[in-house]
Amino acid sequence: MTAPWRALDNGVQGPRAGDVYIGLDLGTSGLKAVALSATGAILARSSVAYPTSHPVPGAYEQDAGDWRRAVERAAAELGRVVPPRRWRAIGLSGMIPTLVTLGSDGQPTGPAVTWQDSRADGLGEELRERFGPAELYRLTGQWVDGRYLLPMFARIARVDPARAGATAAIASAKDYVFGWLTGELLTDPSTASGYGCYELAHDVWNAEVVAAAGLGPGRGKSPRLPAVGPSDTSRALRADTAARLGCPRIPVVLGAADSVLGALGLGVREHGQVAYIAGTSSVILGVSGRLVFDPDHRFLVTPLATGGNWGLEMDLLATGSAIAWLAGLLGDLSPAGLIELAARTDPAQAPVLLPYLSPGEQGALWDPALHGAITGLNLSHGREHLARALVNGIVLESRRCLRVLEDTCGFGGAVEVAGSSAADPAFRADLADATRRPVSMPRDDDTDHSARGAALIAARSADGGWPDGAFPAAGIAAEPDDTRAKMWDDLWTVHESARLGLRDP
Repeated sequence: MTAPWRALDNGVQGPRAGDVYIGLDLGTSGLKAVALSATGAILARSSVAYPTSHPVPGAYEQDAGDWRRAVERAAAELGRVVPPRRWRAIGLSGMIPTLVTLGSDGQPTGPAVTWQDSRADGLGEELRERFGPAELYRLTGQWVDGRYLLPMFARIARVDPARAGATAAIASAKDYVFGWLTGELLTDPSTASGYGCYELAHDVWNAEVVAAAGLGPGRGKSPRLPAVGPSDTSRALRADTAARLGCPRIPVVLGAADSVLGALGLGVREHGQVAYIAGTSSVILGVSGRLVFDPDHRFLVTPLATGGNWGLEMDLLATGSAIAWLAGLLGDLSPAGLIELAARTDPAQAPVLLPYLSPGEQGALWDPALHGAITGLNLSHGREHLARALVNGIVLESRRCLRVLEDTCGFGGAVEVAGSSAADPAFRADLADATRRPVSMPRDDDTDHSARGAALIAARSADGGWPDGAFPAAGIAAEPDDTRAKMWDDLWTVHESARLGLRDP
């Protein structure tokens, strides 16, 4: 049950001119960190990559020690620009769902299992059917599959009982880092949604869902779940951790999921606004002022960081990762170079590429059986047509998700975008034409919105409000072109025909 947490009171009221707030975003491929001033300006930033291992097919694992080392390195890099004595608070953001199993000493009992891992897909389906898919969605706001923490741990209990037996608690990645920094294991509501058993309406872990997953009382030795507190909950840095980071024992703020804080950092926080954040995966999130569910479970419902609002979220699993993959296959291209190559090619001249390369897809489809495919390929096509085909597929799946928000909630207005692929004006123009919506990107062209959102939550927790200039200024919007919109309608018809043929030959 949610405890009555409150922000740490360190005796200082209101921001001071020299105050700096640190935001740490624990992403899929690396850590991003920013130092945000009391006026909302980013004074310094750092990016530290870490590896993902694939010991067997379907496995995506990381070493939690790499996360700790990334935090230490990023803190050192920020500290060379902004003296740590000016740091006021640290806020956290992180990928979900990523499973960390912890022993009674708080140390990991094995490698972390990231959200990309597909080995528990069958157990996710078992849990849905055992509990009732519609009821599980109504309680949790999630269409729980094998990428959620309960099914992930259930798989470990089956295949590695020694590890399961040594596990005293399970946590998501950000929560583990919070525990390492402060000595206390907590989670926030948005991150809790990635466990697969968090009841939205009552802010509690649902004991019946936990039992349906084969865990909980009466199920032998079962790991505990963290207590849940608001995103602005804070605890002081442990003395030894503060020494390692080279800063005072400032508050560490619990923060939220990367999608939630990415939207916040982008300035999307009012009812009806829509954020599109293109990273390893692409997050499409509409803000609702009330708790609402989709009868066809096409979007997930995620509590937002500021309370009272809800994120209606769809995640396209393989977008940035697919762009990086194809760029590597095509030679000496960077991901940005692949987007530029696609932009020089007529969308209608490309073959059809179904971008379900994870494999499977969430988005608005929730079909783990989908896989990537190319149709209509011939000898006249070059690498530019393959680049264009992938961008087409991503744009059309994005159109599907945005159409769901429009049809179910009336969210048919402008889209605020951020991220690597969205940095290309041609991509934004394609998205505007395909969706018939204005598409804009902040003027500062910042790609670290989740880290910025984490720093903003740190500022709000420490000082009771947003810094002046907290949210980025809107850029010039790409407006939809009616002629090109009709072309995208034709491409949509071909795309859907190919998808349906792939799913049901």
